[in-house]
Amino acid sequence: MDASNWIVGVAVAAVALVLAMGLYNMMRGGSPERSQKLMRLRVLLQFVAIIIAMGVLWWRAF
Repeated sequence: MDASNWIVGVAVAAVALVLAMGLYNMMRGGSPERSQKLMRLRVLLQFVAIIIAMGVLWWRAF
């Protein structure tokens, strides 16, 4: 497994972790502000993960 696969995997895992944390907070009736911050962080991490994945695909095209 090369480094690019590992980097994409870490980015996707970070998105999944923040999503799970946000859903857990909402389901247990936690702070709505915390849920909102976690979901905003999830969107940011999704953007970063997509940029990383597209960069890896672009890099492998050469």
